[in-house]
Amino acid sequence: MRQKIASLYFAFTLLLIGGIAWPQSESHKMVNPDELKWQDVPSLPPGAKVAVLEGPLDGKGPIAFRIKLPANYDIPAHWHPTTEHVTVLSGTLNLGLGDKLDKNKTSPLPAGGFAIMPAKMHHFAWTKEETVLQVHAAGPWKFNYVNPADAPKKK
Repeated sequence: MRQKIASLYFAFTLLLIGGIAWPQSESHKMVNPDELKWQDVPSLPPGAKVAVLEGPLDGKGPIAFRIKLPANYDIPAHWHPTTEHVTVLSGTLNLGLGDKLDKNKTSPLPAGGFAIMPAKMHHFAWTKEETVLQVHAAGPWKFNYVNPADAPKKK
């Protein structure tokens, strides 16, 4: 009897720990690169494209997306209300911190590089070559320019 109770207790403990340690997602999802649907990014200067992997970007909860930046592309100083995790998939992202884009104050982040931008940290970036990033964060994803005049004009 003691062994049976101990076994049940052990099984219950494993279930409890398992439920806490490995939260289950809503559904399984796999995305191949040729299935990505690239769209313009209204919050970035013209030329950038975004493909949403998990979202919606304007909703609460986990989000993941890719951004394709053309060669010779500048992203003015900006910040996000939540922490942003960026992985460079191809090309090089030149990333800097501060209130104004200054190419002399950036560090190159090549393919395979990873950066974490804490919430509200002012940062900027630029590219020499086409560069593809993967970003994940807690939504909603918002893009706030340090200088509002840098924001793309609404059509």
